[in-house]
Amino acid sequence: MNAEPPPEPEEKAALEPEAGAMPEKRAGARATGGSSLQGFGRPSVYHAAIVIFLEFFAWGLLTTPMLNVLHDTFPQHTFLMNGLIQGVKGLLSFLSAPLIGALSDVWGRKPFLLCTVFFTCFPIPLMKISPWWYFAMISMSGVFSVTFSVIFAYVADITQAHERSTAYGWVSATFAASLVSSPAIGALLSASYGDSLVVLVATVVALLDICFILLAVPESLPEKMRPLSWGAQISWRQADPFALFRIRTDHLLGIDCYIMQHA
Repeated sequence: MNAEPPPEPEEKAALEPEAGAMPEKRAGARATGGSSLQGFGRPSVYHAAIVIFLEFFAWGLLTTPMLNVLHDTFPQHTFLMNGLIQGVKGLLSFLSAPLIGALSDVWGRKPFLLCTVFFTCFPIPLMKISPWWYFAMISMSGVFSVTFSVIFAYVADITQAHERSTAYGWVSATFAASLVSSPAIGALLSASYGDSLVVLVATVVALLDICFILLAVPESLPEKMRPLSWGAQISWRQADPFALFRIRTDHLLGIDCYIMQHA
């Protein structure tokens, strides 16, 4: 009976460092998790679908105004310049998508959703301000025009393996719906009220998308799934864009990312 009390202080002393260390980790996790999980409800496919719909709806509205500005800026090489601009943008997207995806594994999906949507939509108001800067920014925005890479990672975080095909299908269908509906709406507005109104509406939709991500989209990547340090190194294999062609698992994700980024 008298032998039991002495070990208790030793046990308490032995446990004190762990007890002191764990609250720090948990507090940090709660602080980080609390800030990153801000949004409406739990992460869901609906959040991803709304982000994609708004982004590409904004760009779809500009189909007719973009052709008009291309023709006015490059009257003799309209479609050639369009091909060059979209080609440079697509190439930059192809090269940067794996790197941004790998970085989102470290810092979370939400910051990179915000970053990719912001820089992808940044050139929109420049269409009426300066066409030359508009086309230059479109080309350079390809570095960040990889929202689909982050969106598919977001969906993968919140779905089980057997649910992902359906989830990817919902996201892809939403993307298609935005591109089917928005060019017709943009053309109608352009014919009735002029290109300036279309650019204004597209800018408002893009700002709405950014605000939605900032205020409503919760972080999908659990804190425990991230590297212990934000300074964790990223290997070249993770950032290698040609690794896409060597994927042996989750083929649908790789194929969809490639098609959507170069559509």
